[in-house]
Amino acid sequence: MLLVSLTSLALTTSIITASGTIECCPPETQDGQVIVQIGNDPRVQYAPESEVVEQVTIDVVFVLDTTGSMGGLIEGAKQKIWSIANEIALAKPTPIVRMGLIGYRDRGDEYVIRGTELTDDLDTIYSKLMSFEANGGGDTPESVNEALFNAVERFDWSEDNDALKLIFLVGDAPPQMGYEDDVKYRASCKIATEKGIFVNTIQCGSLAGTQEIWQEIAQISNGSYAAIEQSGGVQRISTPYDDQINEIDKQIRATMIDYGDSKVLEYQFGKRALSSTIVAESSSDASADRAVYNQSAAGRANYYGLQELVLDYSEKRVELESIEKEHLPEELQSLSVDELKEEVESRLSQRDQLSTQLADLAKQRSDFIAKEQIRLGVGGFDLKVVETLREQGASKGIEIGKDSPDDEPTESRKESKKDD
Repeated sequence: MLLVSLTSLALTTSIITASGTIECCPPETQDGQVIVQIGNDPRVQYAPESEVVEQVTIDVVFVLDTTGSMGGLIEGAKQKIWSIANEIALAKPTPIVRMGLIGYRDRGDEYVIRGTELTDDLDTIYSKLMSFEANGGGDTPESVNEALFNAVERFDWSEDNDALKLIFLVGDAPPQMGYEDDVKYRASCKIATEKGIFVNTIQCGSLAGTQEIWQEIAQISNGSYAAIEQSGGVQRISTPYDDQINEIDKQIRATMIDYGDSKVLEYQFGKRALSSTIVAESSSDASADRAVYNQSAAGRANYYGLQELVLDYSEKRVELESIEKEHLPEELQSLSVDELKEEVESRLSQRDQLSTQLADLAKQRSDFIAKEQIRLGVGGFDLKVVETLREQGASKGIEIGKDSPDDEPTESRKESKKDD
């Protein structure tokens, strides 16, 4: 499991059973129930008091059917989660991006629901998603009710009235309605509406009995409904810029200096190990998407973690004279303050140059992908999510993404598709 490197933090984990009871146990238990971490991000206690920036919060929770028929969708989501995050990261005003994840099956399967907390540490979200495999199921209905209730009630949703809060319920089968201890989907939708959460539904395939309920869920919770092919309809688009971006990302990571007390360094060590595993196991295009996201304002928390000296020095959040020697990496502990300053400024200069190069490549890559999407006429899971984000973001005064690489009007884009 990719989350092993983070479990040493002993974060509290909430296990939500079929009867609705909550127990506490170590992360990644295998009792067949959901793993939902709620409100335990260790970064909160280390947040700089002076760092108060007015930003809009965008909370997105994906609720995915992970039974045997959903293999194509799950694999597509693994490829596209970072590209979706990139679209959100470009929102205006600058967003705080948090994501959560629930995978669900049905009672009698290996698990009923399993997931994460709602966090801006998207590497953790991605690692959980990568662990999902399509399996189980059998009879048609699934534990949609339990999954939706947990998505609405068990996550630490922003309480800001200006926040954009969305759930994407993605699956191909209707809910089991015969479980007496279930909270039914209509009740969960009512709670979602009261909390200002849009519940959007994406139906994979055309299984009888699903469309009507998926449409009802979206309608009564101010969300949108979309239908896509069973496989998810995701098309990977490799670009001539992916390898260059990934190489620059590698060089930027080499400029990092983690520092702090033992708890901070333990967290940072786990985060770097997880990052290395993700890079090693991801496709080149997914890694490039991740690298681009991490360079955005929204992606900084995911990239740098709790305390990273070059970043904190550049943003005047730390004075080098105040850092205890034992809080530095061992190879830097013997340096004088002047020598440490020279090392940090050298890495900062290198990082600034690399970041500029990456930003230029990211723009070219984005234009290339947008043109390819027009040429291919794609309309799968990822694009349905982005389309919904734009529409519902607009209702909150949040501008997400743009229509095309050249800002063409929608009708022009439609004509381009026809011509192809």
